[in-house]
Amino acid sequence: MSPLARRRWRQFTRNKRAYYSMWVFLGLFSLSLFAELIANDKPIVMYHAGELWFPVAVSYTDQELGGTLPSEAVYWDPFVLDLVESSGGWMLWPPIRFGYKVPDMYIETAAPARPSARHWLGTDDTGRDTVALLIYGFRLSVLFGLALTLISSSVGIAVGALQGYFGGLVDLLGQRFVEIWAGLPILLLLIILASIVEPNVFWLLATLSAFSWMTVVGVVRAEFLRTRNFEYVRAAMALGDSDLSIMVRHVLPNAMTAALTFLPFILSGAVTTLTALDFLGFGLPAGSPSLGALLAQGKTNLHAPWLGLTGFVTVGVMLTLLIFVGEGVRDAFDPRRTMVASGVAR
Repeated sequence: MSPLARRRWRQFTRNKRAYYSMWVFLGLFSLSLFAELIANDKPIVMYHAGELWFPVAVSYTDQELGGTLPSEAVYWDPFVLDLVESSGGWMLWPPIRFGYKVPDMYIETAAPARPSARHWLGTDDTGRDTVALLIYGFRLSVLFGLALTLISSSVGIAVGALQGYFGGLVDLLGQRFVEIWAGLPILLLLIILASIVEPNVFWLLATLSAFSWMTVVGVVRAEFLRTRNFEYVRAAMALGDSDLSIMVRHVLPNAMTAALTFLPFILSGAVTTLTALDFLGFGLPAGSPSLGALLAQGKTNLHAPWLGLTGFVTVGVMLTLLIFVGEGVRDAFDPRRTMVASGVAR
């Protein structure tokens, strides 16, 4: 790690709110990556007929377990449970024995059910466990936000680099295009496209990426306009170095400093956009583990306040952690704060 990177890291760790928020967010996200081992309607490991089975990773049919149906086995079905127990087998279940896809067929009350020992945060109006929806929805939201942030930032950095480095007509036409593209009504276009194409994760990711890349264009363009006149850049040009090499090796590292400060805020914006679209019904397909759909169910079922409170608290905590981390990253990359911290350290 370079001395500058170490100073920035020390500056980030001095912001305790950002530092602890980063670890809390990483801890929650790491747990959500193992959602199948935490909340699932399939056992993690099963011993049956003298063999070990792994239903959480492999799909087994009812016939393979000794039943009669050619479809995938339903492990919480009493017939399957008796089949395994009669062979002297056993099942190792996750802590939450419900997934986000299949509703609880043996629920004792009408859905949405209240929180209980069986369903810690109750169920939604279709009988699906709220905790399972929460875990899978959190993972999907963060992964979607990371993918959207990566794609949109890459496109925005490339566009801003081309405008700032070449300037002139390229910059002029590029700026006019960015202004026109940024003025398009994104929500209206999404509503029109949703009526034509059945939305899915990849379709939604591609559509939002096409309208989310303008965030970092301005700062990257400004850094390239400033840095291209430095002496070491002009020296590289005089030595015959290619434009691509100069942009990547000499100018881009300076521009990335400004662009990196935007990434946590872009991520929080991506999560908010997905949640809002799912809440309005123009996001992921029905049945997907979505925090926005959970909020929409809370609005529809006002007599089940646990649905709205669960979604609101989850989204609020997630965005708060990301904003705190973003503030810490912004301060760590601020050259004035970095120099002051370096002077204090000496």
